[in-house]
Amino acid sequence: MLVPIGAGTSISVTDTGTGPAVVLLHGWPVTALHWRHVVPVLLRAGYRTLEVEARGLGDLSAGRGDHAKATLAREVLAALDALGVRRFAVIGHDVGATIALLMAAEQPGRVAAIAVEEEVPPGIEVDAEEAESYPSWHLPLFTAPEGVAERLLAGRLDATVDAYLGGSSGPAGLDFDAHVGYMSAYSTDARLASTLALHRAAHDDAQAVRRAVRRRLPMPGLAIAGGFGRAGQVAEALSHSVSRVHSVVARHAGHYPAEEAPDAVNGALIPFLRAA
Repeated sequence: MLVPIGAGTSISVTDTGTGPAVVLLHGWPVTALHWRHVVPVLLRAGYRTLEVEARGLGDLSAGRGDHAKATLAREVLAALDALGVRRFAVIGHDVGATIALLMAAEQPGRVAAIAVEEEVPPGIEVDAEEAESYPSWHLPLFTAPEGVAERLLAGRLDATVDAYLGGSSGPAGLDFDAHVGYMSAYSTDARLASTLALHRAAHDDAQAVRRAVRRRLPMPGLAIAGGFGRAGQVAEALSHSVSRVHSVVARHAGHYPAEEAPDAVNGALIPFLRAA
């Protein structure tokens, strides 16, 4: 469903089940399909799941405005307010984890626990050698001076997304249907502006994250990483944000452990949430 939050903005939320609320925020360039192996396990464990597509991510949420992650965090919180969700755990993948972190900093009393999958938020310094397999070529491409990236990528965003998905996944790659679905969601020129805006907000995002982690947040954190993804960087970065960090590294996964190694992820996630 689309949840109106004012100013012409609507946030896509798939709300399923009953029990303690778990908010799931995917990153770029995937959709809520990323959680297809996680949500059924959460539901069986007695949780209510809210799969949220922040504006600019996925293909359903709509509205105008900047793509600073602090802005997106406030929009997600507004959608949860509209649904009457007061307290929740939050799981964020990629840029969705930066949004989750800023949500937790904005309203720490509402967040019972935070799980970060494959993200080192802007503004947090980590050991670069810990993630030699993770591709970084897309960042200078997307953050090239305005006009340059637009001319280079117009009509070619499909090839760019395809290359990123293939290069950022583990040796086995993503499921074919998921890969095709993500391509469909992100590969048109209509998505070019939001894709570039999400990445060009990095400076503002770094400033917001640095402010957010001046003091460690009170909730426990779970770092989820792929051995062919961000690896040990995820736990290192999360240790700058929260005082208690648990960690799971799926050895053969890339940037998408929830898809590539769901048993390992779920095996760590459920005990973590129950203990929070």
